[in-house]
Amino acid sequence: MNDSKKNGALDDIVYVHNQGGPTLGYSRSSGIEILEQDGLFFKDLNRKGKLVPYEDWRLPAKERAKDLASKMTIEQIAGLMLYSRHQAVPAASGGWFAGTYGGKPYEESGAKPWDLTDEQKAFLQDDHLRHILITTVESPEIAALWNNQVQAFAEGSGLGIPANNSSDPRHSSDSSAEFNAGSGGGVSMWPESLGLAATFDPAVTRKFGETASREYRALGITTALSPQVDIATDPRWFRFNGTFGEDPKLSTDMARAYVDGFQNSEGEREISEGWGLDSVNAMVKHWPGGGSGEGGRDAHFGSGKYAVYPGGRFEEHLKPFTDGAFQLEGKTGKASAVMPYYTISVAQDSVNGENVGNSYNAYLIGDLLRDEHGYDGVVCTDWMITADESASKDSFLSGKSWGVEHLTVVERHYKLLMAGVDQFGGNNEMGPVLEAYQMGVQEHGEVYMRQRFEASAVRLLLNMFRLGLFENPYLLPEHSTETVGCVEFSKAGYEAQLKSVVLLKNKKNVLPLKPKTKLYIPKRYTPAGKDWFGNPTPEKLEYPVSLDIVSKYFIITENSEESEAGLVFVTNPKSGIGYSQEDADHGGNGYVPISLQYKPYTAEHAREVSLAGDPRENDVLNRSYKGKSISTHNEADLQMILDTTEAMEGKPVIVSLLLSNPAIVSEFEPYVDAIIANFGIQDQALMDILSGETEPSGLLPMQMPADMHTVELQLEDVPHDMQCHKDSENHVYDFAFGLNWSGVIEDERTRMYRKNSAYSR
Repeated sequence: MNDSKKNGALDDIVYVHNQGGPTLGYSRSSGIEILEQDGLFFKDLNRKGKLVPYEDWRLPAKERAKDLASKMTIEQIAGLMLYSRHQAVPAASGGWFAGTYGGKPYEESGAKPWDLTDEQKAFLQDDHLRHILITTVESPEIAALWNNQVQAFAEGSGLGIPANNSSDPRHSSDSSAEFNAGSGGGVSMWPESLGLAATFDPAVTRKFGETASREYRALGITTALSPQVDIATDPRWFRFNGTFGEDPKLSTDMARAYVDGFQNSEGEREISEGWGLDSVNAMVKHWPGGGSGEGGRDAHFGSGKYAVYPGGRFEEHLKPFTDGAFQLEGKTGKASAVMPYYTISVAQDSVNGENVGNSYNAYLIGDLLRDEHGYDGVVCTDWMITADESASKDSFLSGKSWGVEHLTVVERHYKLLMAGVDQFGGNNEMGPVLEAYQMGVQEHGEVYMRQRFEASAVRLLLNMFRLGLFENPYLLPEHSTETVGCVEFSKAGYEAQLKSVVLLKNKKNVLPLKPKTKLYIPKRYTPAGKDWFGNPTPEKLEYPVSLDIVSKYFIITENSEESEAGLVFVTNPKSGIGYSQEDADHGGNGYVPISLQYKPYTAEHAREVSLAGDPRENDVLNRSYKGKSISTHNEADLQMILDTTEAMEGKPVIVSLLLSNPAIVSEFEPYVDAIIANFGIQDQALMDILSGETEPSGLLPMQMPADMHTVELQLEDVPHDMQCHKDSENHVYDFAFGLNWSGVIEDERTRMYRKNSAYSR
């Protein structure tokens, strides 16, 4: 019947095998027992000694979810509606991911890295929380052992509801990029989503989903807080690189492929309707699209709370959801969860006329998403939207209650519930949810609110039942170690990296370089600054590439005179979030341009009056930045290119450009011989391209603007509406442009997608 597995942290996990049915896994320490009926075995999760429907794995997942929801207390459902703040394994001693063990920091506690923190035990036991967001993990083994600790703790509490662990994207090769809080664990490396889009091949993206989901399951992760399918129609938006670019059709096809890859299980691994032991719930974001923030500003900050639609393209931004993530090719049908964005979608509520954050908007959630588009999955808010805003408009860690700042925390929870939201992102405490429930009882009665809570509970539980978590949420650490980052998965990721590289310029066919070419690589200077959490970052002067890897292909010299070519590594210009506290302190409105050029920029062509603003006395109604100037944080990148060009005295100069946004390359393009763009790849992949081991095949998933004038004239919600850069070889850097060794790429991909762009401009 059963066998036990020792795993270092818990030696009491027992596996019970059903002939023709699922293997059950449980922890002796949890106190549950096994029921036998009709020669089959079931977990007695509620400890009643009698099989009830939610414990019966023979029944459909929906029936089990309804039964369990009916048995839960309001407190338990409130806990199920919570989604934890970020958890590191082991917990950090300070900062955003901090936690304690027996009241002490990890280093002083004597705890094992997979032990639960005080905070985790509290929210699991006291607040009935079951959805946990994981950031960094030390190794696959430690992730598996921690998962087993969490699941045993949850199994021994209440009705035995397992934990649904989740992750932000964690497979990027560019670990320095914003929003890569998920890291560690030795997963395979892939390009950013923008790099997947650059392959123009949905099959590559589906392969990523299939691979990442298996690695996630081996780490104990059963929900992906991805994909980010916002159409990035404003080139200045700092979440651009998390998207599939600016094209509606490409984004739609990539969204569908991504979700299909994550959610689908096949063969013996399938439980029912495509769901199974390899499936990971995909939480597609950010409904109804967050890529049209005015001036390119982002709603993580109080300065960027408004999404605007001057081109009238609101409906177009829905397509990656409605035609992509909700219209899957696989049997799971649609993404199992949706996350609205922080933004206020200005003037898009045609029923109530509310300008409030998307999660709070009953029209956007109830009428549009639920009713018109028939979406019946989980709706989870983005993180911290019920918390109070901070005084600073440039703080990432502020609460983001945009449009409902005047409401109390409890009133915000209630408004979200009435809008149709199921879950509160980044909220660890059930207290405000229970108070919101009581508000609803006073207004609608107990029966109504109980039904309202159970409706959300069924959706949330369904995503656990379909993945087999109630039968066996436990991991074998040795299997996790073997699976995560295995040769097969790492090879697939590497091949995707190669396919994502875009060759923009190759004057006189300077590329590929001959073996053992003597290369001069300048060190890159990065001034001191702050990361996206607000932590200070030091000044650096360092080689921007592994010289050990480069030396396997070429000869490196520090003397430009004896070199045969120069190789310069830069990133796209970065000028900040479009807000300056210094400007506000000196009597301005605080709003400044976001620049895509390296040199200082003055916004001569910006709007006189912003399209949106905050009418409150303590905020700013007109957010125009016309006439103001901004400098980029990495202007030294441009100077490094120009200095290298001068030092090479006519010898070829090659620029490797890491893109997280479109960039204005006119400041250096005429002076260099080759430009090769990537969206987060390993050094070896770039060397394979430069050396000719692999031919470049990537295409631009966005336009590269000619100048900042065209950036200011484009409309935030409209794709493909900029004049694009034309280089010295008369090539236009438009959507779907890319070179291989033979010249401009023309193939099935360009024929399918290029018609959607203004390529003829």
